[in-house]
Amino acid sequence: MTDLPASLAGMLQHIERRAPPSGIDLGLDRVRQVLARLSLQFGATRIISIAGTNGKGSTVAFLEAIAGRAGITTLAFTSPHLVAFGERFRFNGVPGDDDRIADALCAVERARGDVALTWFEHVTLAALVLASRASPDWLILEVGMGGRLDAVNAVDADVAVITSIGLDHQRFLGRTRAAIAREKCGIARAGKPMIVAEKRPPAGMLDALRHQRADIFLAGHDFDWRWRAGRVTLDLGRRVLRGIVPGLSGRHQAGNAAAAARAALVLAPALDDRTLSDGIAGARLAGRFERVARAPDVIVDVAHNPAAARVLAAQLERMPGAKVAVFAALADKDVEGIVRPLAGAFEHWYAATLDVPRGLRAAELIERMRALPADRCVEALESVPDALDAALAACRPEQTVVVFGSFITAAAALQALERRRQE
Repeated sequence: MTDLPASLAGMLQHIERRAPPSGIDLGLDRVRQVLARLSLQFGATRIISIAGTNGKGSTVAFLEAIAGRAGITTLAFTSPHLVAFGERFRFNGVPGDDDRIADALCAVERARGDVALTWFEHVTLAALVLASRASPDWLILEVGMGGRLDAVNAVDADVAVITSIGLDHQRFLGRTRAAIAREKCGIARAGKPMIVAEKRPPAGMLDALRHQRADIFLAGHDFDWRWRAGRVTLDLGRRVLRGIVPGLSGRHQAGNAAAAARAALVLAPALDDRTLSDGIAGARLAGRFERVARAPDVIVDVAHNPAAARVLAAQLERMPGAKVAVFAALADKDVEGIVRPLAGAFEHWYAATLDVPRGLRAAELIERMRALPADRCVEALESVPDALDAALAACRPEQTVVVFGSFITAAAALQALERRRQE
């Protein structure tokens, strides 16, 4: 094999020439073949796999924070990243070192031979290489898409979590919640705990998990949560935690926190109440209803499907004052379904072109925003930074700018705001 690039940027370019990041080809054969060649050993590391339409990243963050409070070491593999590639590989909550990641990517490249890994498969295997080398107490793996055929599912989880089931990626996972649920159930293993954070799971989901002989912990039955005046009570079976203010904003985060706490107790039953509560309160994660600027306030949220848009709408309803939207989305998303619950939330919409593969042009985005009332003002801009600049220039200090539509939209806004601060 020719010499491989030493830098992370060079290694990513090398991989992308063969396998673009946008390529999707679900299946486990390629990953398992290369995994066998790598001969990785995970020792005493406990593996947690997390699937779900929304809430995966937040649940990972809660688990990391709980582990950190307990002195448990972690490696969390998540996707996508917002600003830096190293965000995908967090060691004890800290993004991985570029050289360390590049070396893991090189190890996968040398091992794959003629196996045509997809970009995500290559990156997932790099995460497993890093875990084998670092031997963390917990390896937390966020499923990329679905579950059954996702690259993460090439390894057996000691504990699995399904956060939520919504309509997204229907082309690959199925057209109904029931079909999508069956795909996500594929991360279950016989005799291993499966945490289900859906209080009303789709038809057939529990039957599928029972067929796989998973040890099911069901929300609303084996654990539960209550939200009152910004504070959460978690009923974790024999343990009840009261008065917690989760570190991630929004009442929907109570369910993610509960799922993380229940998974943590399965892995480490001796965890005390203070550790669990402090971990949930201390969790942090960029792009989840994150306030990133003041006067005017700028909130960045990665909401990119109808279910996440409904959650965002509920959060905005509880906020006083006028709001404007900066919105950009990918072409395969249900734009009308995203816009519908938010139709009355904003005085003005700035629709931006997302200049990436699968990105929508602003004009086409506006055509698909049919759920907006006729009296709503919509303006087309050529990029997310342009839309953000226009919104900030037009807004009064007491107004709020809300940026959403995709992880790429959120990342572009965060980078634009950082450039403004440095000017």
